Amino acid sequence: MPDKDIPPGAATRNVDTAASLHYGYVIVAVGVLVMFACLGLARFSLGVLLPSMSEALGMSYAQRGYLGTGYFIGYLAMVAWAPLLAKKLGNRLALVTGLGFIGASMVLLGIAGSYVPALALYTVTGVGSGAANIAMMALVANWFAPSARGTATGAVIAGNGMGIILSGILVPAVVAAFAPHGWRWGWIVLGGLALAVCTAAGLLLRNSPQEKGLAMIGSEGRRKAPPQPATIRLDRDEKRFLVHLGVIYALFGATYIIYGTFFVTTLVDELGLGGEAAGRFWSWVGFFSLFSGPLFGKISDAFSRRAGLLAAFGVQTCAYLLAGFHSTVHTMGHIPELVPLYGSVVLFGLAAWAIPTVMTAAVADRLGPARTALGFSFITFFFAVGQVIGPTAAGAMADVTGSFTMAYALSAVLTATGACLATRLPVRRK
Repeated sequence: MPDKDIPPGAATRNVDTAASLHYGYVIVAVGVLVMFACLGLARFSLGVLLPSMSEALGMSYAQRGYLGTGYFIGYLAMVAWAPLLAKKLGNRLALVTGLGFIGASMVLLGIAGSYVPALALYTVTGVGSGAANIAMMALVANWFAPSARGTATGAVIAGNGMGIILSGILVPAVVAAFAPHGWRWGWIVLGGLALAVCTAAGLLLRNSPQEKGLAMIGSEGRRKAPPQPATIRLDRDEKRFLVHLGVIYALFGATYIIYGTFFVTTLVDELGLGGEAAGRFWSWVGFFSLFSGPLFGKISDAFSRRAGLLAAFGVQTCAYLLAGFHSTVHTMGHIPELVPLYGSVVLFGLAAWAIPTVMTAAVADRLGPARTALGFSFITFFFAVGQVIGPTAAGAMADVTGSFTMAYALSAVLTATGACLATRLPVRRK
């Protein structure tokens, strides 16, 4: 018998009593696919395709770095327009547009005849990634309250790891099966997958719980959204907070992308592994990264965003040191040369998506869901600058020294610096 004390219209689907049926979990599932496509495939497939692609197009180490830089120039250009795009189209249509750019440009990469068109097309891929990534992070913030936001964001970002696993297993097989043009078919297949995800996102995503008559997950059943500021402008303290986060995010961007771009190249060129063996090695990064976002998102929800950042940077620093000094460890300790690299892969994977997870939650906590896209776009500008600098600097150093050892060592120094800066972040008490 209905409870007479419940006002009419209030007996809607409750987020806490029927959490398993809440549409927010559909948002997370589709979000995993979005991140799988917009970063897992669009960005992290490059490292696996790069050895055969660069050989076919006659690219130097520096040009390989410029290819990664072109992607992030496109990403950076999109960052400035992402809040406006989200405002005009809504987060759902903004990310669908981005995924369309990704899929089309990757298919066209498969027919690129030389380095310059490939660089231009991969820059367009970066534009699409920026649009889809920022819109997806803002959309998650609309569906989850602060108490569950870090965990939800981490689950979505796990899609990156799925992309790495698929790239590490599928791409080398395609390259080998269709040699000497296998890298072309690799781009075409991955682009087709991105377009399929684009279709699914357009059909299933919704901008907010209100479109489904629901409250945020973690809002204890309240149907009414918390009050939001009337303006999207940032005050001085908010800008100072975002600049602090942005500098930390730039250090992460410059370092993780060096590893993501050149680790397979290190295995092939410096250790003599075959393409398929190196791809399988790289797929382990993807496997361990599946736990990265949920793990560090949970840490940041339970303790603080600062604690999550400190833990992540500590793990990443160890990963870069093992990658950079594997030869030294082998010489000094009589350890097989691949052992430190396996340790590096495990550690890098476990912390791979920790920083973006915590950053998204920290921005949403401070600014609220209505301004998350604006704040995340602001700090992503710093992130993209770091990613522009990282591959270029690492490729140039490798051309001079013939090795990526110095690039990995520099990455460890920068992540240690990021940890120091994270200690200055305020802790928001529960």
